[in-house]
Amino acid sequence: MTVNLSFIETAVPDTCIDARESLHIANALCGPYMTDADWLPAVYENCGVKQRYQVLGRAIVDDLLNDTRLSQSPFLPGQIGGPTTAQRMEIYTQAAGPLASQAAQKTLAAAGLLGSEVTHLVTVSCTGFQAPGIDVRLIRELELSPGIERTQVGFMGCHGALNGLRVARAIGAADPQAVVLLVAVELCSLHYYYGAEPGKVIANALFADGAAAMLVSQRLPGWAVRASGSQLLPHSERELGWSIGDHGFQMVMTKQTPRVIEQYLQGWLVAWLQQRGLAVDDIVDWAVHPGGPKILAAVEAALGLPDAALADSWQILADYGNMSSPTVFFIMKKQFEKRLSGPVVSLGFGPGLVVEAALFER
Repeated sequence: MTVNLSFIETAVPDTCIDARESLHIANALCGPYMTDADWLPAVYENCGVKQRYQVLGRAIVDDLLNDTRLSQSPFLPGQIGGPTTAQRMEIYTQAAGPLASQAAQKTLAAAGLLGSEVTHLVTVSCTGFQAPGIDVRLIRELELSPGIERTQVGFMGCHGALNGLRVARAIGAADPQAVVLLVAVELCSLHYYYGAEPGKVIANALFADGAAAMLVSQRLPGWAVRASGSQLLPHSERELGWSIGDHGFQMVMTKQTPRVIEQYLQGWLVAWLQQRGLAVDDIVDWAVHPGGPKILAAVEAALGLPDAALADSWQILADYGNMSSPTVFFIMKKQFEKRLSGPVVSLGFGPGLVVEAALFER
């Protein structure tokens, strides 16, 4: 039997900030040494993000825009390095569960299912840790069975949702009666970098918050999950990383990351598709994680894709920013609504540097 992916739904926080506000916030938080950085406006103009959503509420944004301190938030300027990791995790504990629950509730409603009908729960997150985790909150709020089988996929970075999908597919293939709820939630804004290191300042311009949920099962209609793949690219272990610091989780993405993708992606992906009787030209839609404009451009160049091939990825980047793991599901939700037929490939890139891929038939 075929395992299908069904009923993708998404959720974002209430607070939306545009590119102009984001630049003002960067000037406020990255210190006086950034105020005169003539390259900073160009970063926000060319990062591809027109707006994004964050769990840090409007009161904090207004304080940063107006140089006030009414919110009394630890995220306001004044503490060297910004909030401590503990302060950031406190907000993750408060906000990640409700956002994940919102996406999951929408998914169950779209499918017309009760929480008690879900047999397995797979959760994905790399931007925070808590125990009991978001899985326990979902069990309570969605009225899932207290005996539901749970799996948490953590700290995998931007391709984490595809790792979660691999787990969900394996469960669905092993048990014809399984209904797997897969939920990815990230609060990237909690790890905003306070300083002047260019690579991390650029990351500030890209990252955002969001959640997505879907159902994976043999029993439900949707896209058939045909295959998944994973490839550690050569000579890339220093190019993309993710570590825990005293002031949040620290991402490292070097200038060479797009070059590595452009150099090595094509050879592996072409062979992977050939093993499944397909070529690049056979793929009718691409859901490529928009790590940033240079990542998308590298994929286009590596695969020789036409300008329109990654239009959905570019649009999600513009409208939501890089939300880490849920982002590919935002793109796939957009593609679900097209109701076209043919093979679809989803790609994500994460620490390693590793490429994660999934092949669907719709």
